[in-house]
Amino acid sequence: MGEYEDTLIDIKKSLGLVPGFMEALPKDVLIHDWPLFKKYTLGESKIPAKYRELMGLAVAANIKCPYCALFHMSAAKMYGATKEELAEIAFLASYTSRWSAMIHGQHYPYETFAKETEQIGAHLSKAAKK
Repeated sequence: MGEYEDTLIDIKKSLGLVPGFMEALPKDVLIHDWPLFKKYTLGESKIPAKYRELMGLAVAANIKCPYCALFHMSAAKMYGATKEELAEIAFLASYTSRWSAMIHGQHYPYETFAKETEQIGAHLSKAAKK
């Protein structure tokens, strides 16, 4: 068997089927991307699976992708995300996007923002030590 066929076998073993959206990819792309998908969706990394999926859900909300939202919502639930965590993620996704729009709309100088962010971080670190 070849590398592509071995990849298909591994996908089917891991997911129970080879999704059509994966089969539709060029063979070399699937061979390359499957190990990354498997590691960062099904495996272990530095970030716990539930948190990875909550981040994916927040991104999906901002890019307004129903495919990503469905997948990451389902995976987050599978990894133990609660109804309360899912609600908070929806809020946080909108909150980050809203502040981004406000700051961009002002054409706020990035250098000033970076300096102020550093000052805020120093203040919060000092306050946390008290």
